[in-house]
Amino acid sequence: MKSRAGILVFFFLINFPSYGESFRTLIAGVHRVSLSQPQGVTLPLSYISSSIIHIDGDTRFFRGIQLELTSPRTFLSYRGTLAAALYGNLNRVPGIGIAVLEGRRLGFDPIPARIQTVYEVPLIVEHGFRTSPFATVLTDVVELSSFPLLFRLMPDVNNIPDAVERMVFNLNVRPILSNEGAVRINFRYPDNLRGRPYTVLLNGISIENPGEERVLREGEHSLIVLSEDFRNHSSRFVVERAKVLDLTIELQDPTPFLIFEGPENARVYLNDVFIPNPRVLRPVEPGLHEVRFQVGDFTVIRPLNVQRGRTYRVAMSIDLDIMETE
Repeated sequence: MKSRAGILVFFFLINFPSYGESFRTLIAGVHRVSLSQPQGVTLPLSYISSSIIHIDGDTRFFRGIQLELTSPRTFLSYRGTLAAALYGNLNRVPGIGIAVLEGRRLGFDPIPARIQTVYEVPLIVEHGFRTSPFATVLTDVVELSSFPLLFRLMPDVNNIPDAVERMVFNLNVRPILSNEGAVRINFRYPDNLRGRPYTVLLNGISIENPGEERVLREGEHSLIVLSEDFRNHSSRFVVERAKVLDLTIELQDPTPFLIFEGPENARVYLNDVFIPNPRVLRPVEPGLHEVRFQVGDFTVIRPLNVQRGRTYRVAMSIDLDIMETE
């Protein structure tokens, strides 16, 4: 067993009023928290070692970070011997190995006699974390400028049992995500209609600058595009947690179209003008029109009111009624 003097030399704390604490520790590993690794990274720690915690990439969807410390089963008999401490605003970013550092202590908690201990570190004011039997809120809100953080195991008694000195703990660090994602809406236009105005309704609310990226709650959302110069568009899309959806909307020319269907020998007329290829989609002006199908001596004439942005299928069908009489 180490002597009390040896332990005090190794873990002696010097107070610096303007900065926090100065301490010596063994940097055993580096945790990098990012959206690309939502399951986190696990590294081993001993009773004298620490881990540096970085946050990489986009942090908009972070509510906080979770520190899950897994203790060996034999630690259950040594409650009160070790504590967990978290530091920020380090005076430098150390490499792997023994380092003498200065930093501001953000949180401190004696490690309970349990296999798994979960700590939550909030990064936003409205984090919603609460200390419970399942997790401990280790700090107040930590600003991103405080990173990198240092998580440290340290003795909480004067004499550490030899068994505790040989124990290996595992620390997993992962992001705690909000229930939000984002959408980027990209609009494509017909070449002859570029620059024409339109209105975008997102979940029924008109939005300005619709091409800007927007943070939304995860789940299904509705999008409607209204315009005098394009066909009206209506669709639904799903935003996933902590992901950015690239949504492309093809705005279409509002010119209405007609397509005709009928018997092979039918002659089709639109406003008394013969249509040589009636099964081909063709543009038409909005307004009232007259359609005529002629099969031999049989003729059918119908009015057709055409509206902007619509496609009409005009079909002639010949039915046969069979009736029973006495």
